[in-house]
Amino acid sequence: MPELPEVETTVRGLSRILKGRHIDMVEARRPDLRRALPVDLGQRLTGARVLGLRRRAKYGLIDTDRGDTLVFHLGMSGHWRIDPSELGKHDHLILVTSEGHRLALNDARRFGSLDLVRTKELDEWPPFKALGPEPLGLDPAELKRRLAGRTAAIKLLLLDQTIVAGLGNIYVCEALYRARIHPRRAGGSISQDRLKRLVRAIGEVLAEAIAAGGSTLRNFTSPDGELGYFPKSFAVYDREGQPCRCGGTVRRIVQGGRSTFYCPSCQH
Repeated sequence: MPELPEVETTVRGLSRILKGRHIDMVEARRPDLRRALPVDLGQRLTGARVLGLRRRAKYGLIDTDRGDTLVFHLGMSGHWRIDPSELGKHDHLILVTSEGHRLALNDARRFGSLDLVRTKELDEWPPFKALGPEPLGLDPAELKRRLAGRTAAIKLLLLDQTIVAGLGNIYVCEALYRARIHPRRAGGSISQDRLKRLVRAIGEVLAEAIAAGGSTLRNFTSPDGELGYFPKSFAVYDREGQPCRCGGTVRRIVQGGRSTFYCPSCQH
């Protein structure tokens, strides 16, 4: 699915079109995606002015001057299209701005979601209430506290959204590699110094992916229609059997039903 860099890229692209603009028309072309759309979606959004856009974990948030926030999740392959020449059968939500821009939320597999939440209630909204801190700007001391006493593998703990919100499989593999931490190491056993290195690696790998425009899905499309690429910069992900920069060989194991790629020569 689109990971944090894809969502951040999407939010930044949409912001250029939506921020400060009024939504003149809303068309829900089906009643549901992964779950039912709010029945009053059109009524509450039509005529509203967009105050700003932001991201929480892998969710995009569109704040309006009516005290509502449109929360979208891209699911497995969802993406927004700006000013498409024509609408397709998988364009499920259409927004038209006061400047005449048409935005279409396209989701062929319909694993995404759309919710309309009162902005002041977002922190208590069930999908957000249990989320951990954001990985960008993460405090190593806070991470140490959240990992204290945990015997589960650090790879699995980093994918736990209650510990850190928004990290996905690809970027966890890459960050652990940069921090030289074995993915099977018990989370609670990692020293503060190594966690500082890990937090720095997480920030670097995400920032680089965001700068590159996102990655992870070949069919992910950023709002301006350009594909986002970062895979050429992967050091270990999807490189089983290939040489590591240290001279070792990248291996693949399965953790929690998901592939983990690492170098046993330099990750301990």
